[in-house]
This record gives sequence, C-alpha cells and structure tokens, in this order.
Amino acid sequence: MSDEQTTPASQPSDAAVAGSSDDTTTLLILGASGDLTSRLLLPGLGSLLAVETDRRVRVVGADRADMSQEEWADTVRTAFASVQAPADVVDAACADTVYVKADLLEPDQLDALLTSVGDPVVLYFALPPAISVQVCQLLEQRGVSDQTRLALEKPFGTDLESAQALNQQLLKVVEENSIYRVDHFLGRSTVLNLLGVRFANRVLQPVWSSEHIEKVVISYDEKLALEERAGYYDKAGALVDMIQSHLLQILAFFAMEAPASLDEDEVRSLKAEVLTATRVWGGDPVTASRRARYTAGTIGARSVPDYVAEEGVDPALNTETLAEMIVEIDNDRWRGTPFILRSGKALGVPCKRIEVEFRPPTSLPRGLHGPDVPDKFILELKPAEMILSLSINAEGDPFDLEQKELHAKLADSRMLPYGEVLGRILDGDPLLSIRGDVAEDCWRIVEPVLSAWKADEVPMQEYPAGSAGPDGWGTIPPPKM
Repeated sequence: MSDEQTTPASQPSDAAVAGSSDDTTTLLILGASGDLTSRLLLPGLGSLLAVETDRRVRVVGADRADMSQEEWADTVRTAFASVQAPADVVDAACADTVYVKADLLEPDQLDALLTSVGDPVVLYFALPPAISVQVCQLLEQRGVSDQTRLALEKPFGTDLESAQALNQQLLKVVEENSIYRVDHFLGRSTVLNLLGVRFANRVLQPVWSSEHIEKVVISYDEKLALEERAGYYDKAGALVDMIQSHLLQILAFFAMEAPASLDEDEVRSLKAEVLTATRVWGGDPVTASRRARYTAGTIGARSVPDYVAEEGVDPALNTETLAEMIVEIDNDRWRGTPFILRSGKALGVPCKRIEVEFRPPTSLPRGLHGPDVPDKFILELKPAEMILSLSINAEGDPFDLEQKELHAKLADSRMLPYGEVLGRILDGDPLLSIRGDVAEDCWRIVEPVLSAWKADEVPMQEYPAGSAGPDGWGTIPPPKM
C-alpha cells in the first residue's frame, strides 16, 4: 500500500483522464504507487482480461508520488506480462491507461480526479486503512454517483468498534451492495470448489453434519517468514492476519446451508448465519486458543533469525507468528463439532488445507480388525486436490483393515484469485466480497481470544523456524464442568 497522502500535488488534466465509454468500467486505483498495485492488483486484472478478452476496463492510477505516464504504463505492462496476458490485451490496456498525481486528502484534487474519470467507476483503496477512512469522509461531503463502487482491502477495522465505525462511514457514501470488502481467498478456485463438493453430489451431502463429523481443521501454515512485512504484520499477528479474516470466511463456506441459487444476497446471508452462530469453543478463550512465535532456525537452505530480531519488529508488541483457535457453531447442523483454525509462518512443512475427520462407524462386525484410524476427507487449498481416506479391506488377509486414499486433482484456477474477485467487482456482483455485518462478526468471534492474549492469560510458546511448531496443538479441551 502507498504512503500517507500529505503533500499538495498537481490537478489531473481533463484531457488526460477522459470519462469511460458506455461499455467500459474505470478501475481507479487510489494509492497506485504502492506495492499492492504492482504485486497483486494489476497481475490479477491481467489474468482476468487474458481469460475474458471482450471485457473493457480502463485503469487509472492516482497517488501523490511522482510517476511519468511512461513509467506507469511500464508498470501495467510488466504486471500483465507476468501472467502471460496476450500481447493485444497488454497493448490495449497500456494504450488506454493513465496515471494522475494527486493528493487524495485535498478535496479539490479528489473532486477533479473523480469528475474526470466518469462512470461507471470502481474506487479501489490501495491505501493504509486510516487514509481510506479520511478519503471516504471527503467522498461523503462531495457525493458520488450511483454508478460508483468502493473496493477496500483488509483489515476492515482493528477491532469490533472500529469495524462498526468504518461500516457506518462507508454507508454514508454508497449503499451496502456497492461496497466490496476484498478477501482474495474467496477468489481461490479451491474455496469456490467447496460449493460443488457440498451441494453437487449425494455422496458427501448426507454426512455433512456433527452427526457424522468428529472435527474439522482449517489450516494455512507457510514456509515464508516475515519477509519484510513488519510494518503491517507486527501490529496484526497470525490471528488477525489470517484467522480473523481468511479462515473464518472459509469456515462460513464450509458450514453454510444449501442455497437455492448462487444469488449473491442468498449466499452471503447463509454465510452470515454461520458466523452469527460461531463462538469460541466452550466459551473459554484461554483453553481454546494457543499462540507461538518462531525463533532462529533454518528453512531449506535459508537461515531465519528470531522473529524479535527481524527488521522493524517491536518486541514489546508480543506478536505471535503461529495461532490456533478452536470454535463451535451453535446450530442444529454443527453443534458439538469443534472447528480448529490454525495459521502460522516459518514452518518446515506448508499445510494449506481443510481436513474433515469423520466419527467412527456406529458398530464394527466382530472379526474385522485393524488400526484405529478415522476416515478423513481433505481438500487441499494449495495445490488444489481432494483426498478421501477410507478404512477398507487390506491386501492379504480380508479381515484386516487399512486406510486407502482416493485422490482427485482439481482444475487449475482460470485466473489469479485477485482476477476472480476483480471480475465480480467490475460486474457489480458482491458474491465474493465481505458484507458489513460479516466483517463485524469476524471481530466479535476473535475478540475474546485477543483480550485473553492481551491479559497474558495464554502463554506465548516458541518454535524454531523450519520446525512443525510446538507439540500438543490440535487437541480439544474438555467441556467446562
């Protein structure tokens, strides 16, 4: 994201930024000189246009940083080329794109910028959250057309109270269905495949409940360490960075009831129902959460220093790099099944999956014998793969049982996750964005854990970088008496 907007800058030229034609949507990136734009937004857009070649999008970048039109066009060209977009797509995007130097906190400059780009327009906030709020306050004062959409990156606030305040401010600018809170995890093909796995067959559908499922583990463990992200990560940590946002969204897709259609309002309402019913397991954040931080170690051939020795880290913040939280869903379908949400950095073996552990058979005929291993269904998030592990007859003695795995590779994504999300935003379809009440509920769910950690009621454990993490995680605490 770009730096704060503080210095005065030149007004955009009307000739330089002509309004869009009727069948073209303008993607106006506010804070376009930042890392998010070149690393994620533009490659995502390039992957979208490489697949949907008839789509017409005009990219306008705006920021207070000095950048020539040639430099901006090169940024667009490089990003599109990185995803192998066809030459004609790259050329068309570069021929039509423009960069405007503007201080977005200066009302006159913001007004001139918005007037020049025309409608319909998507305002993509590639800005620090505090600056995004200030820009939205100016938009409230100025007013925007009914063809304006707002797209915002997480974090959506820093706690429940700030998330509520942010939502109130956004609704003073546009209505809820014109607000797109971006979670690129919702554009991952494997997450979207949950819809087919859940609702398009009769094999898994009947057993998708607490009657048959013992527990569910949703994990996103990475080999990557801090990677120069201290400015954001050291203030967030693993719980807020991953569990509070991404993994709770996956949980909602996993556990939602069957929609009659993929209408955005229906799907988002069913997801909201799941999260409304979600709370810390047993109501006890101390026993239902764990945290840890990596120490010096080796990942492959790379030496990793202690987290607290990483550049930009403030040891006083006591930030975790591995978090685990156990939640329950208090409804008829899921009551009694624990959901373990776990994510961490600098781990030796990446693990990005949803793992469903089934309950044992209600009875086993006498005479059959074998290892006491639960049947499992695994949906790998990266790479996309589905695994069903079942107890069946072993080779040799037909009365012996063993686990056999059935594997299915899932289709590769047709585009980058940001491409899927941007496509929905450009179409005015909020299916893959986070609704305001859901953003608030995600904070409500994790706040008891954050409070317990702040009070130091949950010890900070340690694990060497490159290891599997501390021992004993993943166990379910007994119910409180």
